[in-house]
Amino acid sequence: MKKMKFLNRIIILALFTFYMYALFRIILFKFRWRDMTFLWQQLQRNLENPDNLMYQLQRGNLIPFKTMFINIQSLSWHDLSNLLGNIGLFAPFGMFLILLSKNKGMSIIGVLALSFSLSLYLECLQIIFSLGIFDVDDLILNTSGGLLGYGVIKLYDKINNKFTVDTPSIVKNRNIVEKQEF
Repeated sequence: MKKMKFLNRIIILALFTFYMYALFRIILFKFRWRDMTFLWQQLQRNLENPDNLMYQLQRGNLIPFKTMFINIQSLSWHDLSNLLGNIGLFAPFGMFLILLSKNKGMSIIGVLALSFSLSLYLECLQIIFSLGIFDVDDLILNTSGGLLGYGVIKLYDKINNKFTVDTPSIVKNRNIVEKQEF
């Protein structure tokens, strides 16, 4: 039994590692390949000239729900995929946080804080490497996705526990019935 738990943990860790790699590739590189030379040049350029970083930040959206409302009003395929994609990309993160925590003990506050922190980290990397635009709405959507993943796992556990039969009580009840028959 311990061997099986250990194997499951290794599989979950491997999937989490692959997920994190894919998440960084999708959010930072938008499905394009960037070589290390390009990234290094972007970093040097921005660190040598902080005005570039300020410009990147000013280009972004710092008003909560602004981009979401604009996207909902126009609701093109791109806008819908942006809204749902930001949530969907972070839902597995919330799931993995629960699955990787000891006895699935991570709280909703912990998932909220870690989802927000990872999203903020990725948004800041977009500024530092000039790979995208900082958007506070992405923070909101990504964090919501992490919380959604948390909710899915907790709901699954609740349903699973409701329908899981308690074997010791069945054996105990069967023994009581057998004693009464004699």
